[in-house]
Amino acid sequence: MKKVYGSAAEALDGLLFDGMLIAAGGFGLCGIPELLLQAIKDAGTKDLTFASNNAGVDDFGIGILLQTKQVKRMISSYVGENKEFMRQYLGGELELEFNPQGTLAERMRAGGAGIPGFYTKTGVGTVIAEGKEHKDFDGQTYIMEKGIFADLSIVKAWKADATGNAIFRKTARNFNPPAAMCGKVCVMEVEEIVPTGSLDPDHIHLPGVYVHRVIQGDHEKRIEQRTTRPAA
Repeated sequence: MKKVYGSAAEALDGLLFDGMLIAAGGFGLCGIPELLLQAIKDAGTKDLTFASNNAGVDDFGIGILLQTKQVKRMISSYVGENKEFMRQYLGGELELEFNPQGTLAERMRAGGAGIPGFYTKTGVGTVIAEGKEHKDFDGQTYIMEKGIFADLSIVKAWKADATGNAIFRKTARNFNPPAAMCGKVCVMEVEEIVPTGSLDPDHIHLPGVYVHRVIQGDHEKRIEQRTTRPAA
């Protein structure tokens, strides 16, 4: 089965449609599938729902799709650093479903494992719990959260082989694996495609069985917040 494609646009061909749910990897500005997001922008697909830890910044990540108003709804845990997001949300132009960060990661992982719902204590007694089923276990109250089953997953890895076995680098590993797992189809962009069999099986973070299409490309290395010490 051929998984390697020549470009982001080729890899997304036939997969995009208006109103779809997309799970996107990335943590802060680390591990954002920037090439695939640009291709979605170029395709003009609209009324999108994104399940993603964050919405990027104004000119990077999902932020570029907010600028063109292709995003209808966000399922996120952190939405700072993005003025356009704030403007659209406060103006009633963008729907937002807040999730605690660990809950969002587990919702994606659960979807990838075929689990439709699970119980967690996180959010009990807050606005997060409003409208959700409550259940007591051993005297403690939990709320039910639903697994995320996305139409498409887009993720970014450091290295992968031609079968999709992937390694993520440092913080980029936080959300990319669960995001990759929960989509009906997963498209992955990587910094380097290596020969099949060259990656140590014990070091694989995401098995290729979850990945359907792979592209290699050049990526921008951004720093979200730079903090330095004064010179001595």
